[in-house]
Amino acid sequence: MTLADPLVILLLFVAILVSIMAVKRKQNNRVCPDFPPGPRPLPILGNLHQLDLKRPYRTLLKLSEKYGPVFSIQMGPKKMVVLSGYKMMKEALVNHADAFAERAEVPIFDKIAKGYGVVFAHGENWKVMRRFTLTALRDFGMGRRIIEDKILEECAYLIKDFEAQKGNPFDTAKMMNIPISNVIMSIIFGHRFDYEDPTFLRLIHLINENIRLSGSPSVTLYNLFPALEFLPGNHKTVFKNKEELNSFIQQTFIERLKQLDPNDKRSFIDAFLVKQQEEKSNPNSHFTNENLRNLVSSLFAAGTETTSTTLRWGLLLMIKYQTIQRKVHEEIERVVGSALLRYEHRKQMPYTDAVIHEIQRFANILPMNLPHETTEDVKFNGYVIPKGTHVIPLLASVLYDKTQWEKPGEFYPQHFLSGDGKFVKNEAFMPFSAGRRICAGATLAKMELFLFFTSLLQRFTFHPSPGVTSSDLDLTPAVGLTTAPMPHTICAAPRR
Repeated sequence: MTLADPLVILLLFVAILVSIMAVKRKQNNRVCPDFPPGPRPLPILGNLHQLDLKRPYRTLLKLSEKYGPVFSIQMGPKKMVVLSGYKMMKEALVNHADAFAERAEVPIFDKIAKGYGVVFAHGENWKVMRRFTLTALRDFGMGRRIIEDKILEECAYLIKDFEAQKGNPFDTAKMMNIPISNVIMSIIFGHRFDYEDPTFLRLIHLINENIRLSGSPSVTLYNLFPALEFLPGNHKTVFKNKEELNSFIQQTFIERLKQLDPNDKRSFIDAFLVKQQEEKSNPNSHFTNENLRNLVSSLFAAGTETTSTTLRWGLLLMIKYQTIQRKVHEEIERVVGSALLRYEHRKQMPYTDAVIHEIQRFANILPMNLPHETTEDVKFNGYVIPKGTHVIPLLASVLYDKTQWEKPGEFYPQHFLSGDGKFVKNEAFMPFSAGRRICAGATLAKMELFLFFTSLLQRFTFHPSPGVTSSDLDLTPAVGLTTAPMPHTICAAPRR
């Protein structure tokens, strides 16, 4: 451990923080007699000393085995409740949807979003922005043929990039991000970007870096002790990147405003600006520039990183499990051959559909979910959870729930197949979360995953890099807000 270690820095300032925390530990530490149980915390640090700061969900999964599906943990000065397993997740987010619908206030996200947008918004503002976002996404093609055509256009560009590698090893990270991003960008801005556009590449870099850094140990410590904001750390980079992203968005919608035609809305931004003008006389309107900036940045981020990361996991898993890859190839060949794949083919391809679902389950992209907060005092599973309590719906515990999955720790497409090979749903499949805060772009993501994955498998056979065997491949996730694969290279051999 060195002086640069964030834990050392934290301990150096503990003495200063004691007096600050004594004042601030009021509402958040209000514990009633029926509060969920949990490990005994230390002063100031809480249970921080027990936590794997790089992959905290692993610690929480272990604690749930000891304390049950509803337990508490103290992160620094803040008490939180963790929900573990499918049964508790459904009970809270679906059956008690309103009581668990608020987004918890997390310093890093409050600082960059300030309560605007949709992902990290609160109260009435969130409700208005979510309704608008869902309507606008549908209006611009989400779930319909128009957006399918855009996805297939990007698939064609991606296939050309893969072909250009001529079977040599390459890293999929940047290559996969660009076409996925272009799909959501075509909705937000009304046009696609060239793959070599330096501005486009810079925006993708900003988003990816912020998502990676937001899950880093130093940002976790900042979230627990925001009084340490003056210290150097990854939170500074996150703030700087968000300012640059906001500047680009601001310039873009100013230009769009100059040529705005209410009768010809060409993009999500146009739709928002028209609504903003319609409510110009309303002093309480939520259609502000701040909301537009944060809607655009959150849609860009959510519509790029999670889907591209899932697809990267998909290709890595196909290399790891060659037998499964061969079965996908066989089904694609049997159903469509070399013809253009369409989303409607999914119903005829139960095995491939099961593989894609299992990729999402196994990859466990957002293991901690995004934190919720109770809107009222809730009697839940024999406990009382006070209003304003920070709640962690542990998605990893649902996707790996031993009571719901036959082989939760293995990559096993049969989780979604009946005995006679038909696709079957599983209610514990919650990669997009559930309830009021379920991902607004889930419909788009499902279409993208199917079309990109099948288009690539239709054209290529994937292998590990020379000198690497399938058994050598490491499936340990990288550190970040989302769980991406560790850096790796693959080889794509054309099938026809």
